Amino acid sequence: MYSKTVLISGAGVAGQALAYWLHRYGYTPTVIERAPRHYGTGFDVDVRGPALDVLDRMALLEQVRAHQTPRRDTVLLDGDGNQVDVLPPEIFAGDVEIHNRDLLRILYSATRNEVRYLFGNSITGLLRRDDGVRVSFERGEPEDFDLVVGADGIHSTVREMVFGAESNFIHHLGIAFGAFTTRDYLTLGNRGMLYRAPGISVGVNGRSDLGELHVVVSFAADALDPGRYDIEQRKKIVADQCAGLGWETPRLIAAMRDAPDFFFGTISQIRMDRWAQGRVVLVGDAAYCAAPTSGRGTSQALIGAYILAGELATARDHTEAFAEYERQLRGYVAGNQRIGRRTARWFLEPDADAEHDAADTPVAVNDYLS
Repeated sequence: MYSKTVLISGAGVAGQALAYWLHRYGYTPTVIERAPRHYGTGFDVDVRGPALDVLDRMALLEQVRAHQTPRRDTVLLDGDGNQVDVLPPEIFAGDVEIHNRDLLRILYSATRNEVRYLFGNSITGLLRRDDGVRVSFERGEPEDFDLVVGADGIHSTVREMVFGAESNFIHHLGIAFGAFTTRDYLTLGNRGMLYRAPGISVGVNGRSDLGELHVVVSFAADALDPGRYDIEQRKKIVADQCAGLGWETPRLIAAMRDAPDFFFGTISQIRMDRWAQGRVVLVGDAAYCAAPTSGRGTSQALIGAYILAGELATARDHTEAFAEYERQLRGYVAGNQRIGRRTARWFLEPDADAEHDAADTPVAVNDYLS
């Protein structure tokens, strides 16, 4: 083994899973996270296929299954609230569906005693050398690391510092969305409802254990830059898009105005010719975001982290490890991104067929522990 100290930017699924495996292979990982504390979004996330094998090898699969959300039908509605169709859970859900916060908490509990976490801090500079990387922080003195990993999401700071502007890699799929949580005044329990009109959809999923509704409004939009708008402007964009819509939309938009967890973003993908440069490598959405419409982002994060750590543990050097990590994962990522693009079109076109193909592009999950 050669490079021992690794700085991971981002405490999401990819970052924490990578920290777990690196520590298990004898590395000394540090995870830096801009958020002041452990966090998570209000979304449910899917775990599919080989990603379940990764969780099993982490001895976390049973915990994840114990916290999975109930699989639900989604009722399609018209503007008067009449049922038009019923979509089975297989269209949207993976093999296991779990609340994002629950999955992050499980990963954090598995790593917090072995991994150094730096919350409320961020990277401000990377001085790359042949023998390592000197990292400057928003808070604290610079430190030296053998490797740096960008696991900091679709708007990755590490990627911009090393590979260039986000505009070179981001591909918008023509959809923006606003998401938030409110009380379950519809008494949905664990059911889901989806109201679709040309160019817009309003989706609601109930959580009986929390008494909540998770609401996502998705609408056709050109390449919006969420960073250009403050929180109130983002809410206004969503509200304006919903003007005149039927069903429960007016009441949901009224609830959105007071929602403390409102999130606004775009349905976009990251496509890159390479995921590594020198001693810096990207993992998860920072390198190959497939878009939320793919339902594969969490699985990609878990599998990508596992393969990257395994190659670092077995290859002759980091250059060889990074190359093999890319070689193994490229086909899997490309297949997931195709699904993301097809499903995005369905959200915008009410007459289009939903994405029924639940089969992932095969990826070998080697046993690096043997």
